[in-house]
Amino acid sequence: MGNSERKGFASSFGAIAAAAGSAIGLGNIWRFPYTVGANGGGAFLCIYILFVFLLGVPLMMGELMVGRKAQKDVLGAYKVLSPTHKGWLSLGWLSLITAFLIYSFYSVVAGWTVNYVVLSASGRFMGETPAAISQIFAEFTSHPWIPVLYMGIFVALTAIIVTKGVQKGIEKSCKVLMPVLFILMFVLCIRSVTLPGASKGIDFLFNPDFSKINGGAILSALGQALFSLSLGMGCLVTYGSYIRKQDNLLKTSVVIASADTLIAVMSGVAIFPAVFAFGLSPASGPSLVYEVLPNVFNAMAFGTVFAVFFFLLLSIAALTSTISLLEILVAWGVEELHQSRTKATILCSTGIFLLGAVCALSFGPLSHITICGLTIFDLFDKLTATYFMPIGALALAVFIGWHLTKEETFDELSNSGSLKCSYYKAWRFIVRYIAPIALFVVLVAGSLGIEF
Repeated sequence: MGNSERKGFASSFGAIAAAAGSAIGLGNIWRFPYTVGANGGGAFLCIYILFVFLLGVPLMMGELMVGRKAQKDVLGAYKVLSPTHKGWLSLGWLSLITAFLIYSFYSVVAGWTVNYVVLSASGRFMGETPAAISQIFAEFTSHPWIPVLYMGIFVALTAIIVTKGVQKGIEKSCKVLMPVLFILMFVLCIRSVTLPGASKGIDFLFNPDFSKINGGAILSALGQALFSLSLGMGCLVTYGSYIRKQDNLLKTSVVIASADTLIAVMSGVAIFPAVFAFGLSPASGPSLVYEVLPNVFNAMAFGTVFAVFFFLLLSIAALTSTISLLEILVAWGVEELHQSRTKATILCSTGIFLLGAVCALSFGPLSHITICGLTIFDLFDKLTATYFMPIGALALAVFIGWHLTKEETFDELSNSGSLKCSYYKAWRFIVRYIAPIALFVVLVAGSLGIEF
C-alpha cells in the first residue's frame, strides 16, 4: 500500500478521540483506583500527574512523531526512518508481539465487563451478600465456556469496527464512544459525591498526605503514568501515522494526556466516595471493581441503574483500547503483508481469540497449567507489563533522542517550521536523558518484583 492510498484521521478531534481512547482503558477505571487506594490516595495522585506531564507527554509526542514522519505501520516506520540500521526493526517486532499478547489477555477482562453489564441489568447482584457476590465472580471466571463466549463477543465487535477502516471505523466510533464515556463517568461522579459520608472519599483522593509516600509508591506512580498513556506498545506510532501534517503534536499530546488523567481522576471520584460511604476498604486490590463495587451499588438507591452505567462505561473504555491494539496488527498486515483490511482483521482477530480463550480458561479448566508459578493469563500480563512495554518505551526513547537527528525531530515537531517550538530544547533533553533513566528504573524495579 503506497502512502497515497493511506487514509488518515479526517480531523484533529478524530485523532485526539482515537488516541485518547487508546490511552483510556481499563487501566484508568479498573487499575488506577485500587493503585491509588493502595498507595495513600491524594499524595500518590499528585506524583502521578507530575509524571504524566513531565515524562509521559514528551514520550507521547515522540511516538506520534515517529508514526507521522514515516507514514507507515509500526514495523514499516523503522524501515523508513532507519533504512541502514536493520537492528531497529526488532523494536517494531517487539511492538507487534506486545500488542498481540496484551490484546489476548485484555480481551478476557473486557469480556468480564460485558458480562457484568448483563448481570447488573438482570438484577443478579441485588440482595446478595458480599460473600455471594465474590462467589458469583469466582464461578463466572472459572466456568469452562462462558468467559470465552463473552471474550469472543468483544473480539468480534472490535473486529467489525476496525474492518471499516481508519475514518469510517476507528475515528467515527471513537468520536461517539469517547463523549459517551465522559457523560457516563460524570453521571457516576455526581451520584457518588452525593452519598452520605462521601466526603471521606473526597478527602482521601484530594487531600495529600505525603507521609504515606515511599519509594515503592513513587515507582508505582511512575509506572502507572507511563503505561496508562499506552507508551511502548506501538499504538501511538500507528495512530501517529494517521495524524495530519498540519496538526500540532504538542497540543495533541497534552489534550490526550489531560483526557486520560481526567478520566482516571473521575474514576477515583466515582469510586472512593461510594467506597467510604459504605465503610469498605479503598485498598481492595483488583477485586475492587468486580467484587467490592457491586456491594456499593446494592446499598444505594437506583443501584441497578448505576451498576449498568458503570460496567457499560468499563466496556466502552476497554473497546476504545482494543480497537487501537488490533489496529497495530491490522496495519502491519495491510502494509507489510499486502493483505486486504478485511482479511488482516479476520486473521488477527482469530489468532487473538484462540490465544485469548487459553487466557480465559486459565482461571478454570487450565488453571493447573503454570509457568514459573504463573497462570497463562498472569504470565502474559507479567511479561508485557514488566518487560516488553518498558523495554519498548526505553528503546523508542533512545531511537527518538539519539538515532533521529536534531533536524529531523525539530522539523516534525515544528511542522516544517510553521510552528514555534520554544520548548524543543527541554523536550529533547527529557527524551534523551530523563526518560531513558526513568524507564530503566521502572524496568529494573519490575524485574526485582516491585509491582505497579
